[in-house]
Amino acid sequence: MSHGSLTLPKSYASVPMKRVRDPSSGKSSVTGGDHGCVWSEEERPRMQTPTNARDSLKALADELLRDQRLILVSNRGPMEYHVASGGELQARRGSGGVVTALSGLTNHVDFTWIASAMSEGDRRAARANEGRAVPSPLPGQRVSVRFINTPRRAYHKHYNIICNPLLWFIQHYMWSSPYTPRVDSAVYDAWENGYVHVNREFADAVVDEAAQTDARPLVMVHDYQLYLVPGMVREQLPHARIHEFVHIPWPTASYWELLPAMIRTAICDSLCQADIVGFQAPRDVRSFLGSCDAFLDGAVVDRTGSCVHYKGRTTLVRCYPISIDVDEVRDIADSPRADEYEQRLTPLLGKQTIVRVDRAEPSKNIVRGFAAYETLLDRRPDLRGNVRFLAFLVPSRTHIRQYQRYVEEVDTAIRRINDRFGTDDWTPIQVFYENNYTQAMAGMRLYDVLLVNAVIDGMNLVAKEGPIVNRRDGVLILSESAGAYEQLRVGALPVAPADIEGAARALDEALSMPPEERKRRADLMRDCIEREDITDWLRRQLLDLDALDN
Repeated sequence: MSHGSLTLPKSYASVPMKRVRDPSSGKSSVTGGDHGCVWSEEERPRMQTPTNARDSLKALADELLRDQRLILVSNRGPMEYHVASGGELQARRGSGGVVTALSGLTNHVDFTWIASAMSEGDRRAARANEGRAVPSPLPGQRVSVRFINTPRRAYHKHYNIICNPLLWFIQHYMWSSPYTPRVDSAVYDAWENGYVHVNREFADAVVDEAAQTDARPLVMVHDYQLYLVPGMVREQLPHARIHEFVHIPWPTASYWELLPAMIRTAICDSLCQADIVGFQAPRDVRSFLGSCDAFLDGAVVDRTGSCVHYKGRTTLVRCYPISIDVDEVRDIADSPRADEYEQRLTPLLGKQTIVRVDRAEPSKNIVRGFAAYETLLDRRPDLRGNVRFLAFLVPSRTHIRQYQRYVEEVDTAIRRINDRFGTDDWTPIQVFYENNYTQAMAGMRLYDVLLVNAVIDGMNLVAKEGPIVNRRDGVLILSESAGAYEQLRVGALPVAPADIEGAARALDEALSMPPEERKRRADLMRDCIEREDITDWLRRQLLDLDALDN
């Protein structure tokens, strides 16, 4: 429980602010304080350039892994197999945000990555290799991959009942509490025979991989699909280093209380068996500390030192805002393929153009964004025929009924607005329903306004990609509930996710903003994103892991 003025035993002392030396540069970073955020505002301008940061990352990883073996664990892996027309297996780079975020490690470090067999090709590869880790055949990847071939029924219960929608909706505040969720016997069964089962398979694979060498295992676990892995691994490997990073928001304890005590307690108990638990934003750190305070009997929560003392262990709770690979994003946005898409998109532009790029799912708040645009067109007839909205929407979890209904609502909103305001030569909203990243990059090159009004997001990388690739000094309108807002508030126009009127006013302000103010804001955001790119995100975590032994 929160210690308040309690005098703690010496072993439960707060974790103080301390400096950690980067072995490649001799420079030091700061850990602790500000709810676990690694860099203070004063230090941000002195951060390393992306090129130096990559060199630093490799040097730091080499030093950290000199006497440790890295085992990374996530639902999706860095590669996946598909079955070619001739029946042979062909490997390609894995998809998903976690894979993209961790690609920097696969290029610099030798380690093992444990992931679910997602496709029939993955399952065939897992059977052929008898469950062992094998080197990735993809050029540039130095990683060995071990696929977990979970029985389909168990994986369905794990992923399609517990992970999505139950945990995803809880962590994005998407349940309508008078009506949903309905935690019935099917959910209890899915927890025991799906979520717990799959997490146990992953934990057993970690233990098996750790036994292949005498080096101490360094286990890095990613995201909400595998919350129980840290606790299960700790039971069998008490001296392992364990790091968990949660990519999605962490809600307040009162919202977690929608779920049965056995679920929320098991999750918090397991996470507190890690040495470090990382989150995207300070609010997530605060909420997690509050959850441990509420749900874990005997826990001592130190909010000043941002740590939890529980069952004889101290778990550091830290903030690591994820980012993008600036160079890779620019390479894609500047590619000949992106140029072709820009040529196709240019005839669709208005005198000014609003753009959004999102998965087509409820947490992205697409319907309210269109309603704000509709309000603006009602209020400003002079904008009709002159301001167009291009929406690049990626189909997502189309098997989940809540997602299907939301896409229907999006379609209804688009039809209503286009019917109300459209003319023979002007359609207000042009939507692209497809998973086409390069086309979306081309679209973001062209925006005058980028609308990101998510209900809540762990980070929202579109908000970081947009300012990097845009060529018009476009204005970013950003939800205050997106993790990216903490870093980009210096240049973005804020909007509350439920505030349709506020979003309409922000659109009006953005479209009317003088060029010099647009440029000032765009430059501030670009500078911030370039300083704090994906390599820096990885390096911060490795620095804190290295500091555990210093």
